[in-house]
Amino acid sequence: MKKLLLLAFAFLPAALSAQEKPATLVDYINPLMGTQSKPSLSNGNTYPAVALPWGMNFWTAQTGKMGDGWQYTYDADKILGFKQTHQPSPWMNDYGMFSIFPETGTLKLNEKDRASWFSHKAEVSKPYYYSVYLADYDVTTEITPTERAASFQFTFPKSDSSHLVIDAFDKGSYVKIIPGEQKIVGYSTKNSGAVPANFKNYFVIYVDKPFALASAWHDWKKDAGALEYTGDHAGAVITLKTAKGEKVHVKVASSFISIEQAELNLKRELANDDFATTCQKAKDTWNKTLNHLNIEGGTLDQTRTFYSSLYRMLFFPNKMYEVDASGQNVHYSPFNGKVAPGYLFAGTGFWDTFRALYPFLNLVYPSIAKEMQEGLVNDYKEGGWLPEWSSPGYADCMIGNNSASIVSEAYLKGLRGYDIESLYEALKHGANNEGPNATGRRGVQYYNTLGYVPYDVKINENAARTLEYAYDDYAIYQLGKALGKPKKEIEVYKKRSQNYRNLFDPQTKLMRGKNKDGKFETPFNPFKWGDAFTEGNSWHYSWSVFHDIQGLINLMGGKQQFVTKLDSVFEMPPVFDDSYYGGVIHEIREMQIAGMGQYAHGNQPIQHMIYLYNHAGQPWKTQYWVREAMNRLYRATPDGYCGDEDNGQTSAWYIFSSLGFYPVTPASDQYVLGAPLFKKVTVNLENGKIITINAPKNSYENRYVNTLTVDGKPYTNNWLSHKGLLNGAVLDFDMQATPNKDRGTKDADVPYSMSNEK
Repeated sequence: MKKLLLLAFAFLPAALSAQEKPATLVDYINPLMGTQSKPSLSNGNTYPAVALPWGMNFWTAQTGKMGDGWQYTYDADKILGFKQTHQPSPWMNDYGMFSIFPETGTLKLNEKDRASWFSHKAEVSKPYYYSVYLADYDVTTEITPTERAASFQFTFPKSDSSHLVIDAFDKGSYVKIIPGEQKIVGYSTKNSGAVPANFKNYFVIYVDKPFALASAWHDWKKDAGALEYTGDHAGAVITLKTAKGEKVHVKVASSFISIEQAELNLKRELANDDFATTCQKAKDTWNKTLNHLNIEGGTLDQTRTFYSSLYRMLFFPNKMYEVDASGQNVHYSPFNGKVAPGYLFAGTGFWDTFRALYPFLNLVYPSIAKEMQEGLVNDYKEGGWLPEWSSPGYADCMIGNNSASIVSEAYLKGLRGYDIESLYEALKHGANNEGPNATGRRGVQYYNTLGYVPYDVKINENAARTLEYAYDDYAIYQLGKALGKPKKEIEVYKKRSQNYRNLFDPQTKLMRGKNKDGKFETPFNPFKWGDAFTEGNSWHYSWSVFHDIQGLINLMGGKQQFVTKLDSVFEMPPVFDDSYYGGVIHEIREMQIAGMGQYAHGNQPIQHMIYLYNHAGQPWKTQYWVREAMNRLYRATPDGYCGDEDNGQTSAWYIFSSLGFYPVTPASDQYVLGAPLFKKVTVNLENGKIITINAPKNSYENRYVNTLTVDGKPYTNNWLSHKGLLNGAVLDFDMQATPNKDRGTKDADVPYSMSNEK
């Protein structure tokens, strides 16, 4: 009891003043960052996930109605459940969810009726712990997680009618109450598509107190006397007699395989641990994971923003594999509905995350990144394709064939010990065929013959597809070369990687849709969102030549013309044409209100563009705009992002940029330089090496790099080598308030471009 009381005091909101430094890294994190969002305006579209890094299950307080992707929003004032979730984003919605909710007094089953008022003043949100006071019932709920299970602690008032309501949600569910074991089992089949017919998330729940009454319910009505129900919408309710301040403990686990496996997950992960022990283990896991990055010399707000962003990066893709009774990794396949050995991950869109999230995992967390590559092998063998969006199966969402970048980059960055040959075959298969639900390449027959996806053949977002396919072909070429594949085989991809040139309009010096007959689309409005592009306009997508910026510079007429074009993005007003969508989508609104012209950092296509000044010999402009974006667009508050956070990608931009470099070309050995945000960062690599980034003069004013030394030697290049960083490195930045217009300006200083290959 003493341990539990000490734990409770540790979580009192008043215990940490606004300016007091937290004792451990995890306590810098605000899981509510980005939760003040709605469909018309995203400040992150996040929810406060109570989970372990890459855990199979997350938990969140539920403020939105059943099936609402906005399952928790900061502006809500009522909670109607505590929900197990696997949701990667509100736009993708959820799968396999169920909830637990405490009540007192007259039983209320309908989610609208049972919802209780709450206040953020009586809410504590940590990655490893969540607590909230439910005012209508005088009950405090506390949650702490493991990877596949969770422990609840409910503090009830004196009542003969204290209830726990288990909601297995609609669209097919099952519950069974076993009073003699103080146990409830069941499953939920609710999902957002992209799963086989036999998909289920099984759960098992144990309560540490005998049931006074118990009943199944369905369709919001109690089924008196029934202890089991299968149907469209199943649930269970148990009634307890509680004393004032009595703590009722509930342990819950789930499985995509079976109830028996859920039971095994619970016993393995919760064992005989009490709530406080589970909570401490979760906290320790978070601190160990976060400890790969230690920062010094920033403001408290900057430090909170840094670790809150890092928290978001460490969730997706999340584990779908489990450990069976013999200790072997196994998983339910969302592709063929069978149980198979090995790793599996789900919940990520490669269109977003190939840019910076996966590069960060490959650098700082390569062991989990290797597991993810092994999971991709299973995706391909079980489903016939690599996913482009997994939720958990092949979701029909977004464009591109960016699994090519995910696979190629991991191998090129040094990951080994998995079936790369099968993955290489998967890349070739995806690059030359059109698959189901956004897999493969839509319009591949046109792309492989004409060198672009035409504007007038009823394939939406055709120019964006072309640009991304060209980069993806570059990634396949680089992997094939690293694997020693025949030159004749890989030269095809090398040639296709230059297909971006086919959409460059020399008149406007922008990318433009092109018809099947070779003529550009007319009329052309570079401010038109969508249509030829994906959630952006030509000004956003014209920079999507990740692998050959020098080639783009040449097309635009040289470095000065290129820089002028870059400058224009920030100088133009945020005008837009929304006619393709028939209204203002939230991504447009977020660009409009950001105060940075046409720069739409709230969406992914343009996020690398700030770093391209390095390729044109004006790195100080990168340094200026990177700092502006970090200062203006991120903070650890409910409105803390400038658009959808998107599975860690927008956070990864901030984390990389804080370190002082960014992976403009993921499937290469290079990171492009910016300028660090903190006075010191220590990156503890898994191989035991350390990257130390020193910038002692860093301040709000001192955002420009005067000089840089690497391991004590002067360094003028505008890029860093991945291999060099893996060996450990000391980067010493001398920062100042005015640009150094001599450093990094020579042709020899520019980062990688395919056109410069010898």
